[in-house]
Formats: sequence, structure tokens, C-alpha cells
Amino acid sequence: MTRCLSRWITAAVLWIAFAPQARAETLAATVEQWGLLGSWAVDCSLQPDRDKGALLTYEISKDGRVMYRRNFGEAKDESEVVSAAVNAEGLLNLMVFFPSLHQSREFGLQLVKDGSLRAIYNRSERGEYTIKDGRYVKTGAPTPPQQRCD
Repeated sequence: MTRCLSRWITAAVLWIAFAPQARAETLAATVEQWGLLGSWAVDCSLQPDRDKGALLTYEISKDGRVMYRRNFGEAKDESEVVSAAVNAEGLLNLMVFFPSLHQSREFGLQLVKDGSLRAIYNRSERGEYTIKDGRYVKTGAPTPPQQRCD
């Protein structure tokens, strides 16, 4: 009985030790294969600006985490992508933890045939949308396409 319990404990410890690494590799592979990695902006020729458009960058860190960096010109931040999945329609669903906001947000991104990227939805942990069905909730305006900047 002790020998069997010992094997189970060893197996559990190994699973706990290696599960985060496997998840990170899967997450990194998902965003890489989908085509998300790199920098994106509405207009790459403009300097990053909160009102005219931020420069958004998705990178894989040296330790294998997927990082989301936002450059607003006067302000910058860095957050970790904690999950990524592609649905049947090809929409990339991301969950990002924003330490500065103390919250996670979920958003869906779509690659358009011309190579641009569009935000289809963006919602808080409580299900409050800022973007829904490809439109800003406040104004009803469609989200602009973002171009790859690198």
C-alpha cells in the first residue's frame, strides 16, 4: 500500500512540475501558428498615441510565456496572455491578465483576408463588453483593422 501511494505521489509531483511548462508551450504554439506574434497598429506610420492608436505587440518571452505589450506613447504596459484558443470560425480567443487593472479580460481577434487584424469582442471578467460583434459598445462604430508593423 505504501509503495503504491508513493508512486502516486511521485506521479502527482511530476505532473504539477511539468504541467505549466506544457501549457505555456501549447499557448505559445497556438498564437504563433495563428499568426498573432509581432506588432500591430491601426496606422504603423504614426507614433503610438492613446487617441490615434496604440502599438500592440505580442511576443513569447525567454521563459516561454506569451506577453502582450501596449504602447500608448505617453504610457506603456505589459500583461500576460494566460490562455488562447482558436474556434471553428478561426477566431482567436485570448484571456489576458492586466496587473495594472487587477483583472483579466477576454477578447476575440480575427485575421482578415488582407492580413489585417480586427477585434471582434472585448469583455471583462464580469461579462461587460467594450467591443461586441466587431463594434464598440459605446458608439456602435466598427473596430478598425490593425496592420502588422514589423
